[in-house]
Amino acid sequence: MAQYIYNQCPGARYSGVYQFVQPILLVKDPELIKQLYIKDFDHFVDHMEFIPADADPLWNKGLLSLKGNSPFLGQEWRDMRILLTPSYTSSKIKSMFVLMTECAENFLEHFLKKNEDIITLEVKDVFTRFTNDVIATTAFGVKVDSMAEPNNTLYLMAKEATNFSGFWKTFKILLYLIFPQFSYFLQVNIYNSEVSRFFRELINDTIKTREERGIIRHDMLNLFMEARKGTDKHEDNGIIDTEFATAQGSDLETQRKWPNFPVADRVCTKPYVIQATSPDETPVQLEKGTVLWIPTFALHRDPKFYPNPEHFDPERFSDENKVNIKPYTYLPFGGGPRNCIGSRFALLETKVVFFYILQHFEFVPVEKTQIPLEMCKKNFSMTAADGFWLGLKRIKK
Repeated sequence: MAQYIYNQCPGARYSGVYQFVQPILLVKDPELIKQLYIKDFDHFVDHMEFIPADADPLWNKGLLSLKGNSPFLGQEWRDMRILLTPSYTSSKIKSMFVLMTECAENFLEHFLKKNEDIITLEVKDVFTRFTNDVIATTAFGVKVDSMAEPNNTLYLMAKEATNFSGFWKTFKILLYLIFPQFSYFLQVNIYNSEVSRFFRELINDTIKTREERGIIRHDMLNLFMEARKGTDKHEDNGIIDTEFATAQGSDLETQRKWPNFPVADRVCTKPYVIQATSPDETPVQLEKGTVLWIPTFALHRDPKFYPNPEHFDPERFSDENKVNIKPYTYLPFGGGPRNCIGSRFALLETKVVFFYILQHFEFVPVEKTQIPLEMCKKNFSMTAADGFWLGLKRIKK
């Protein structure tokens, strides 16, 4: 929908749209996006509130949902971001690199054991399992093997917590969007109580065990424990930096064609005026609470910024060509102070697993592979309509 609206007003810096009863300003101009993300960030600190702050604690205690300027709770987002930032410095990510490689080796071993020349797999499913194992060991200090044990409790609970494609999850979110007060009155929870209880008990039990036994493990949970005690020092020696994590053009081009979410959002937290920049414009007064959309997918597919946008071309991001990329037209991880805090972690994790897989296998199309790929239109995030089916073909040495 955002791309359709984006294409309806060529040349305009912004346009309007309604999401049910909610008016939204779609921002299309890269310079204006930069202004909102960076220069005037203090006016656009918050994300859209799908659910009232006290309606579902697990949902609303996440970094994405916390408020930057709450009149009752203060600067929740800023406080949490300050707490989490030291966990994603280069030195801290480096310390978790060993844990990632252990998961990657275990993941590879699962396929090496198979006596098949071409192993057919649904890519999203298997890499979600790998990611689950990485998060389990780096965040919670728990070792699981979601390939050998496909129905392990941690995987099932994490899947329930992160999957928003089911009918009831979608229905609940839409209910909050259309009838927020009615949904709040009914105490509709996005997550069931079992999921909330599981992760709460997992974290509390792990912390208790470590404190009682003096266990120190180089993972995120240990960093948070140190931060809570005030013993963690924020340091960054630059060993693993953004350039390292995003070095390959293929990674950048993949995120251009298929960003995780088609739009990013911001909420105006105090009155703001978008000044006119041409004779056919008039100043736009944004009131507190106005919702803005930044159409990531549409920007990435705009031929004005990316010639022949449907073509997969990693050379767009080569050293020779990357100077042609207009700033703030490439936003797979958002932008400004409220960008994705875990982007370097995620990119490094991706590189690690592909380093191991591609030593022994190559990816090939199989009978179930959908060509051309069609995206699902019923999901909040970008996913394939019929799954991402590919084959792993052994490399003969």
